[in-house]
Amino acid sequence: QVQLVESGGGLVQPGGSLRLSCAVSGISFSAYRMGWYRQAPGKQRELVARISRFGLTNYKDSVEGRFTISRDNAKNTVYLQMNSLKPEDTAVYRCNAGPTDLVTGNYWGQGTQVTVSS
Repeated sequence: QVQLVESGGGLVQPGGSLRLSCAVSGISFSAYRMGWYRQAPGKQRELVARISRFGLTNYKDSVEGRFTISRDNAKNTVYLQMNSLKPEDTAVYRCNAGPTDLVTGNYWGQGTQVTVSS
């Protein structure tokens, strides 16, 4: 059974920081591309950050320099460090395990709410 379990969301003031974690089980974690997506009310889901199985990263323009994605293959976990948070970062953040040259699966977590408000 494949599971992606996010944690670390919550309420934070503008300018604050949060660290999201996504613990993965049931798949060969190191073979997957990992990503964080978010969806705000009334908006489409969007890619926030992604990390390849080789550790190469890419980011949505508006979070570049503020967010950092990383992965720990020994712990089957992907992280999203979010600094200098803004109200427009408010959304449900979901973890994704996506296909690569080695694997074809595509899996999602349930999501964790991030609210940036004073």
